[in-house]
Amino acid sequence: MIDAQTIVYGYVDGASLLADIARPKTKRLLPLVLSIHGGRWYYGTRRDTGAIDVRQWAEFGYVAMSIDYRLVTCTPAPACYQDMLCALRWAHANAGNFAIDPTKIFLIGMSAGGHMASLAATLGEGRYLKSGGWDDYPTDFRAAISVSGAYDLVKLDWGAGWAPTGEPFPHAREYASPIRHVHSGAKPQLLLHSDDDPSIPIEQVLRMERALVDVGAPHRFIRYTDRGHMFITDEVIHHSRAYIDAFCAE
Repeated sequence: MIDAQTIVYGYVDGASLLADIARPKTKRLLPLVLSIHGGRWYYGTRRDTGAIDVRQWAEFGYVAMSIDYRLVTCTPAPACYQDMLCALRWAHANAGNFAIDPTKIFLIGMSAGGHMASLAATLGEGRYLKSGGWDDYPTDFRAAISVSGAYDLVKLDWGAGWAPTGEPFPHAREYASPIRHVHSGAKPQLLLHSDDDPSIPIEQVLRMERALVDVGAPHRFIRYTDRGHMFITDEVIHHSRAYIDAFCAE
């Protein structure tokens, strides 16, 4: 049996930040998988194919959470990233209520969500201000999974959507690019990408992978030739679960 509900994980200027969360009916502490949908920060929802199905992942034995975040069509970046960080703080603040193991929190993001998951793994909170609530709680997590993610916004055509108010181009995009923050102590990452991705050129992830190798940052790269712009497919789910379960077995 699965417990599932929609929750408010934060409040910004009177607006609610929503997430779907599901878990098996057990009192055991479980890992949390937090999903960040794609859509170039312009569109997408917590329930589309760029996000996990929380009921499905709860059946796998995780606490599963899929968030909506403020889109750049209504609130400029970095609001979307601040919301994701707020969701992490919410998870730590509410770990007891949902029997979440706070040492086993995993991010999975697709496309723009992959960008944010990778940025969290390399930059963390950075200079971005807290918003949404739960300010006294950490944003720590165990590892990140980036599916068809973006790593260098300066060299990405739709990176122009990352346009914080009052920050000059390209400085804001440079700062929001995971490849600019790679270091040996970065969180472990699983990168999945295809050579024929029409949205994010394979060159982006190849440079990212080289940067991770150069500093000895923990990662795994799964490269395809013919999967296009990959969503949360059965294949992605298989590799993501194996990656997460390896950490949980430690």
